[in-house]
Amino acid sequence: MSRNTKVILWVLGLLIAIPAIALVILLTYDWNKARPWLNAKTSEAIGREFEIRGDLSLTWEKPASRMAGRDKTWRDWIPWPHLVAKDVRVGNPEGMARENMAHVDQFSFSLNPLALLDKRIVVPVLRFAAPDVNLVRLKDGTNNWTFKHENKPSPWRLDVERVVFTKGVVRYRDAIEQADITADVDLLERDPTYGVGWKVRGTFNDAPVTGSGKAGAVLSLKQQLTPYPLQGDVRIGAVRIAAEGTLTKPTRLAALDFKLKLAGPSMARLYPIIGVVLPETPAFSTEGRLLAALDDESSRWDYDKFRGKVGSSDIGGQLVYQTGKPRGKLTGNVVSSLLQFADLGPLIGADSNASKTARGVAPVQPSGKVLPVETFRTGRWTAIDADVRYSASRIIRDEALPIRKLSTHLILKNGVLHLNPLTFDMAGGTLSSVIKLDGSGREGKNAIRATANVNARRIKIKELFPTIPDMQATIGEINGDARLSATGNSVASLLAASNGEVKTMINQGAVSKLLLEKMGLNIGNIILTTLFGDKQVKLNCMATDFGVRDGVMQTRVFVVDTEEALITADGTINLATEQINMTLRPRTKGLRIVSLRAPLYVRGPFKQPDVSVDKGVLAMKAGGAIALGLAAPLAALLPLINAGPGKDSDCARLLAMASEKPQAPPPGKTAANSAARLPIAGPNAQNVVPRATRGR
Repeated sequence: MSRNTKVILWVLGLLIAIPAIALVILLTYDWNKARPWLNAKTSEAIGREFEIRGDLSLTWEKPASRMAGRDKTWRDWIPWPHLVAKDVRVGNPEGMARENMAHVDQFSFSLNPLALLDKRIVVPVLRFAAPDVNLVRLKDGTNNWTFKHENKPSPWRLDVERVVFTKGVVRYRDAIEQADITADVDLLERDPTYGVGWKVRGTFNDAPVTGSGKAGAVLSLKQQLTPYPLQGDVRIGAVRIAAEGTLTKPTRLAALDFKLKLAGPSMARLYPIIGVVLPETPAFSTEGRLLAALDDESSRWDYDKFRGKVGSSDIGGQLVYQTGKPRGKLTGNVVSSLLQFADLGPLIGADSNASKTARGVAPVQPSGKVLPVETFRTGRWTAIDADVRYSASRIIRDEALPIRKLSTHLILKNGVLHLNPLTFDMAGGTLSSVIKLDGSGREGKNAIRATANVNARRIKIKELFPTIPDMQATIGEINGDARLSATGNSVASLLAASNGEVKTMINQGAVSKLLLEKMGLNIGNIILTTLFGDKQVKLNCMATDFGVRDGVMQTRVFVVDTEEALITADGTINLATEQINMTLRPRTKGLRIVSLRAPLYVRGPFKQPDVSVDKGVLAMKAGGAIALGLAAPLAALLPLINAGPGKDSDCARLLAMASEKPQAPPPGKTAANSAARLPIAGPNAQNVVPRATRGR
């Protein structure tokens, strides 16, 4: 054998021997000796303690999963290393409690050796056996699930295709959300959709948390379009959240598609859970489709085609929440086919104390007050912006409340809430308001700077008082305007501090003759009208003008002028103390037989006002009749006969004044003296000038 041949054979033998020796070493090497080095390097890389305490082994196996469905190639004959590590622990980062963030009895994976040549770490299946995960977030926002990252990009890319779970425990503790929740995970057998079941227990904001659900046993990270199934039913206090659907692109948490059910004592109770500001409502339940498109910069959550109940009212529509800076935004369109008017009460705290307790707020309404004292939670108004429309096509209400439809456009931006407009179809006309509630905190922690512009148009008198029989012969339409401003934190406190003007007018119509006779206490004419039938009396005009100063409404003008009577009124309505003190003075324009005409008083609290007659005037008339009766029986009727002044008010001037747009100062400022006004010219001016302006 020549020398060159020997050299060639020696080189070939060496080339064969080196990988053979390496393979023998890899197969026989005790990898537990490498644990200290692996622990140290991994700890350094992730910025926290990492330790493999149990056995570490390496075996070689054929990539059997790669052989199905295609012809074999030389790559299929290259064995893959399979690593198994037991009793693996990952600690918390520095500055947090020295405890395990995670522990697994065993994790294992195979590695594609050929991919290493392309600087890719390809792991077909990563298996976790009996994981025990402990997630913690402190009050300063520090958490233990954010790992250390190098500033420079790594040339290596990790590609984990599937993750397989087995029985384990996950605990979540959050000092910010006051949450301490534990989930027990277990394998499910003979379930074609779900492979893992879970049960949760714990507390969230001091409310108990219970629930259960299912998830897929295998999470595909390579086939990103393969839906990962999830299902759960959880109760947090009195709120129930049930969802079933799929997660797509789990490595990026890119999309959700769930059938979502929500229920609770009030929509406002969802705020601590989902972070979206919703109004106070009666007990509710909804069901719809939740679609979410998520990324690092912005996420969109779409609650589509939801339907449900709020109190006794139906509700449905679509709501979209878009995250962003400086805050997220809620948009949508919500409708009710049938609205129970009482279900609107919790929106402004106008429900009973029993209802407040049921929806989870303090029963703060005093027994003697009508105006709601429950405060608005303005601290939440800066959490999101909103642009939502709501409408109710039919309203069920008390018979005495002639409201049929409702629509509003709600806009919330930077803590300022606008209802523009808030419109009711009422008594054959419309009551439309533009309301601004500034809860951004410029007037104090909870104070609201409020303005309200209210317009009443074509309100039919007969329909406005459907339960009063004497009003059914009345024809006419009321038009009015109000402009108010105030600061406060509830409906009661806002009205108690309100300033502005309220004006109404009727330019023509007809009223019930019987009603006028009753107001004038014209007994003879009441009897005649009752015997021979009621009829309509021409209404020349009606005009009212109230000045509002620090919550007190003071009459400046209150006149009802008909062809047979003139009715004036003066007094106050105190919105702070909820007291009425009004005096009505009816004056007949023609002859009335047996008339006990005297001022009528409307006095007392809003909750139970009292209507009474001036007993002094009645006593004088009765006394005169008795004295004359002793002298001549026929003469006794003279004090009870009312010839009437026979004068009209200046309707043109009254209507012109009432049609002037009301004014209000900026919120927090006091209006001018509410009793001050320009005198009304005319022969009967003394009948319409309030007594307050005449030095009462």
